[in-house]
Amino acid sequence: MTATQTMFSEPEERVALRESVKKLAGKYGHEYVAKQAREDGKMTDMWLEMGRNGFLGVNIAEAYGGGGGGMSDLAAVLEECAGAGAPLLMMVVSPAICGSIIMRCGTEEQKKQWLPGIADGTHLMAFGITEADAGSNSHQITTTATRDGDDWVLNGQKTFISGVDEAQSVLIVSRTEDAKTGKLKPALFVVPTDSEGFEKQVIPMSWQAPEKQFTLFLDNVRVPADALVGDEDGGLWQLFAGLNPERIMGGAFSCGMAQFALDKAVAYAKERSVWKDQAIGSHQGIAHPLAKIKIELEQARLLWQKAAALYDAGDDMEAGEYANMAKYAGGEVACNATDVAVHTHGGNGLTEEYGLGNMLVAARLGRIAPVSREMILNFVAMHSLGLPKSY
Repeated sequence: MTATQTMFSEPEERVALRESVKKLAGKYGHEYVAKQAREDGKMTDMWLEMGRNGFLGVNIAEAYGGGGGGMSDLAAVLEECAGAGAPLLMMVVSPAICGSIIMRCGTEEQKKQWLPGIADGTHLMAFGITEADAGSNSHQITTTATRDGDDWVLNGQKTFISGVDEAQSVLIVSRTEDAKTGKLKPALFVVPTDSEGFEKQVIPMSWQAPEKQFTLFLDNVRVPADALVGDEDGGLWQLFAGLNPERIMGGAFSCGMAQFALDKAVAYAKERSVWKDQAIGSHQGIAHPLAKIKIELEQARLLWQKAAALYDAGDDMEAGEYANMAKYAGGEVACNATDVAVHTHGGNGLTEEYGLGNMLVAARLGRIAPVSREMILNFVAMHSLGLPKSY
C-alpha cells in the first residue's frame, strides 16, 4: 500500500478498470443514448463492445468466461458507464441478478450453459419477479410452476420487466403449485423468450430510454426440469443471492447518474456569466447546492462500496442491510443532483441539448424500484434498529 492509499481506497486494478470503462463509455455518451431512445434503438453496439472487453462479466468466475472479480467491480463498471452518460440498465439484470443467482445456486451444467454468454454479452437474461397485485410484497406473487412428468408448466403474469425484447431468456420467479399459500418459497426458472405461451406487452413510460418495460403473460409455458435454478425448496436465500446485487447495482447506477448531472452543472457554472463577468458558480446560491450534492454523492458511493465488499466477502445478512441503505442513498442523491443541475442551467436545463430534463424522471425511478424507499426504511427500522415490524 502506497503512502496515499488508505483502507477506503479502491485497489489499483479497480481504478484501472474504471478508467478503461470510462474511456469506452465516453465513446458513446449521452448523445448516443438519447438518439437510440428517440429512434427506438437499442444499446446493442455498446453492450457487445463492453462484453468483448470483459466488462460485463467481471463478477463471474474465470472458469465460466468471466473476470473473476466481484460485485464491487461490476458496480464500479456500471457507475462509470452512468457517469459518462451511457448507463446500461441491463447490467443490473443480466450479470448482476441472474449471473449471481446462477453462480451461487445453479448446477455445474447450468453455469456452463448460461454464464459464458452472460459474461460476454451474447446472451442477455432478463429477470421477472414483480407482479401487479403484489407490488413490493413478493410473498403475494401468484405465478405458479406445476410439475408435469419431467417438465414444469408455468402460469402467471409479471409486470415492469426490463429489456425483454432484447433478452434471449428470462429468469422467472414463481412458487410451486403446492406452495400458493403461506411464506414464499421461490422457485426460479430460466424461460426462453421464444417459448410457446410466453407473450410480452410493452408498457409506455414517461421517460425516454432504449430499455423498455414489459408486462409478461405465461400461459402454460413448458420448460424442462433443468430450467429450475437451485432447489424448489431452497428458500429465500436463493432469491436474495440476486436481490442484494440488484440493490447494490441500483445504488451505483444512481451514483453514476448523479455524477453525470453534477459534472454538467459544475461545467456550466464555471463558464456561464451574466453579472460583471463573474461565473455564476462564484455565487453561493449556485455553489452551495452543488457542494451539497458532492457531499451526498460521496456518502452514497461509500455505502454501495461497503455493501458490495460485504457481499463479496459472503456476509449476506450485513450485505443486505447496507445494500438497502446504498440503494436508498443513491436514489436520493440522483434525484437531488438532477434537480440542482437543471436549476443551475435555468431554462437550458430543460432543453434536449443539455440532456438533463429527461433525467429528472429517470432519476425518480431510483426512489421506487427495485424497492421503494419506504420499504427500505421499514427494513432499516426493523433489522438495524430493532423496532417492531410495521407492515
